[in-house]
Amino acid sequence: MIPYRDTVPCHYTPWVTWSLIVVNFAVFAFTEWLPESSLNSLLYLHGLVPARYTYPDWAAQVGFPPGDYGPFITSIFLHGGWLHIVMNLWLLWIFGDNVEDRMGSLRFLAFYLTCGVLAGLLHVAANPQSNIPTIGASGAIAGIMGAYFFLFPYARIIIWVFFLPLFIKVPAIAFLGIWVMIQLYQATTGLSSADPSAQVAWWGHLGGFIAGMLLHPLFLLGDRKSDPDLSFR
Repeated sequence: MIPYRDTVPCHYTPWVTWSLIVVNFAVFAFTEWLPESSLNSLLYLHGLVPARYTYPDWAAQVGFPPGDYGPFITSIFLHGGWLHIVMNLWLLWIFGDNVEDRMGSLRFLAFYLTCGVLAGLLHVAANPQSNIPTIGASGAIAGIMGAYFFLFPYARIIIWVFFLPLFIKVPAIAFLGIWVMIQLYQATTGLSSADPSAQVAWWGHLGGFIAGMLLHPLFLLGDRKSDPDLSFR
């Protein structure tokens, strides 16, 4: 099943949500043109490699610049393939506009980046020995989903039942609750697995979601309230 859209209308143009989608696609298009060796170097330098920060002596030996924390931001704008970027930005498209509606553009951008950084920190803490670069906007987008969970719990998410011409509506609180349980299951059972899914930053997803739940009240604009009646459509 794939989320298609939500039922909550926007009152303001989501300029930052649209801009983030464009910027992410532009960066991805640039990386697609790079030779493999250049791409690997870029991912290791600007992706989030946990051991770079937990083992500084090793990081210095392999040539990482000391004291560079930029990857906590730059890694958010890198993606590893078409499926990766399309799935991430589709979720940003569904949930980002409404959260931006409640925060305003600048606060929303700050919130997005804050959740992405905190997601990265939890990923580093959970995988201190990893020398694999982590990339993607998943942690930041999970933060948006965490905010949406509290701001629009009874909104309806329209789900497309894959391979069937069937669309169903489910409450956002149910859809996002199931999403969290999947992330928690994968994080706690996949740590020692050889399956490729074990390389996904599941703890980063959870960290972003938790950050979004806890921090979103600090970023809300007091004069922007959602219409409770619209959440039930």
